[in-house]
Amino acid sequence: MTFSLEQDARAVILPAFDTLDVAEVMIPFLEKGGCSLLIGETRAEYVARAMSAERLAVETPELFRASIDRLRSVCPQLIVAVDQELGGIQRLEGIAPPLPSLAEAAGLTDEALIERCRLNAAAARDLSVTMFLAPIADVVDGQNPWLRGRTMGSDPQSVARLAAAFVTGVQSAGITAVTKHFPGFNDLAGDPALVDISLKSAREHILQNSLPFRAAIAAGTKAVMTGPAPVIAFDAQDAASTSAAVIGLLREEFGFKGLIVSDDLDAPATLRGRTLLETAIASINAGADLLLVGGGSHLGTLCDGIAAAARIGRISAERLAEAADRVRRNTARH
Repeated sequence: MTFSLEQDARAVILPAFDTLDVAEVMIPFLEKGGCSLLIGETRAEYVARAMSAERLAVETPELFRASIDRLRSVCPQLIVAVDQELGGIQRLEGIAPPLPSLAEAAGLTDEALIERCRLNAAAARDLSVTMFLAPIADVVDGQNPWLRGRTMGSDPQSVARLAAAFVTGVQSAGITAVTKHFPGFNDLAGDPALVDISLKSAREHILQNSLPFRAAIAAGTKAVMTGPAPVIAFDAQDAASTSAAVIGLLREEFGFKGLIVSDDLDAPATLRGRTLLETAIASINAGADLLLVGGGSHLGTLCDGIAAAARIGRISAERLAEAADRVRRNTARH
């Protein structure tokens, strides 16, 4: 089947919303070629690493499923992503059985942990979810306000074991695991979502801490998310999600062949003074396939801008088509 540039431009966008009330924006997006959304959390929930009392009081499995089914009537193979992190944010809190705590997970055998993750993912599939933006494979051995309360430890081997079990368990239930945030952000002085910040760690240290990414790839993770800030050891100018050097490392040295998902392109450390459209173009050109952006009425303009960039050669039409094809192949697995 042949797709237009406009359809490809929408296929590579993962719009994020903090509400289930998304039909007004999403239906036109899906009708023109979009095929993904992230059902996320509010900033307050993100900071608290927990869903709000107000959300827990009103959100039911039936309400959640009905909201997605309305979109599925337009796009039957819709990718529905959530943050469902072992030890971090769990967007499905209150409507799906919880993942084990980190302390509990550390005491489980691999087989028991895989099964606990599978049960959580099976419940998510019943809610029409298809993708977890997890596990977090970053090994934090310094400060990191962005990932505080979300990571799985400071020992690479321990985190690697948990990440591999998580990937194996959730994917056995039909959920795509998106291992994040490559190449690993062990020490950041600020939150990339709030300030323009860079990772200053040495290349050797970053690679030593990368064992969880290698373990997740060996376990078959279908997707990897790149990080939202520059990694000076590889590319001092561009954030990992817009860096050909970082994405090339993932493809070549780490041998990853699957779907590459950007982190939030709206983050100051990713934008670095550019417009969202310029940043999206840079991310596609660098090799990312699915671009995470805030959802809203601007989606049509953003996607039309991406298509126009491909039309005049600012993006290779072949690169855009390759990215869109990887996304559509993920939808076909549902």
